[in-house]
Amino acid sequence: MTLTVRLTTKADLPALQPLIQRAYRGNDARAGWTHEADLLDGERIGIDELEAMIADPAERLLVGFDGERMIGCVRIANSGDGLAYLGLLCVDPQLQAGGYGKQLIAAAEATARDEFGADRIEMTVIDRRAELIAFYERRGYAHAGTRDFPVVVEPPLHMVVLEKRLG
Repeated sequence: MTLTVRLTTKADLPALQPLIQRAYRGNDARAGWTHEADLLDGERIGIDELEAMIADPAERLLVGFDGERMIGCVRIANSGDGLAYLGLLCVDPQLQAGGYGKQLIAAAEATARDEFGADRIEMTVIDRRAELIAFYERRGYAHAGTRDFPVVVEPPLHMVVLEKRLG
């Protein structure tokens, strides 16, 4: 199925925030293959943080729909100097592996290029998520280093930085 992808509005957030939570954390996330449920718990992101994203002129939060059904989202941030950041990519766990993530990535890359003038895009992935890193590598992303996980957790986690040149 082809997604309709558009900018997220404040009216989308009451449905989007729980979708993000289901995709990343908790037992519902285990229905998909891209979750963090075995590594982290608690709230992934709050509505206030999502509101800040959609209000920031240096960010775009895109949401994808199959008809009326909300499928997932992706965040793009302008990091400056031709670099954009892709994050918060998620697809409803019941619908993963259906090509929706690829469509959201393509929309994010186009947005980075067209709206921010980016010639490259980066993302970070928890280092223990080898299958997800491989998914991005198949889409042209390459290792560009590591960073500390933004929150102290036990055992410690690290982030793999992946970067892609945009054509």
